[in-house]
Amino acid sequence: MTDNYSISDLAKEFDVTTRTIRYYEDEGLLSPIRRGQTRIYSNRDRTRLKLILRGRRLGLSLEEAGQIVNMYTPGSDNLEQLQALINKIDQHRKQLYQKRKDIEVMLKDLSEVEKICQQAISKKINKNK
Repeated sequence: MTDNYSISDLAKEFDVTTRTIRYYEDEGLLSPIRRGQTRIYSNRDRTRLKLILRGRRLGLSLEEAGQIVNMYTPGSDNLEQLQALINKIDQHRKQLYQKRKDIEVMLKDLSEVEKICQQAISKKINKNK
């Protein structure tokens, strides 16, 4: 495995745009070195990007993902970081369950209103016959 990556290497590997990677850099989440205008990303940056993107897929905000990634301390047991991630996962799971419940209620309401509309249409059609 290489020790250095270009922005296009990372964009291709993680299927994100270079603009996304530059944004994460602007937000202080990645710290490439520069040679002129060229950004050179380290294994650390690659790992951080991977973890940030995983956090985003789990539903974490960029800020939340960054906070958890920033808690990592090499050589430590990182229990605080892991517990923070578990807490965020639990929060997001609860939000998703609530959203699913809300969607189920909305689908039921839509079916009921649709049925009422169909009955009204049938009455009008039968009345005009």
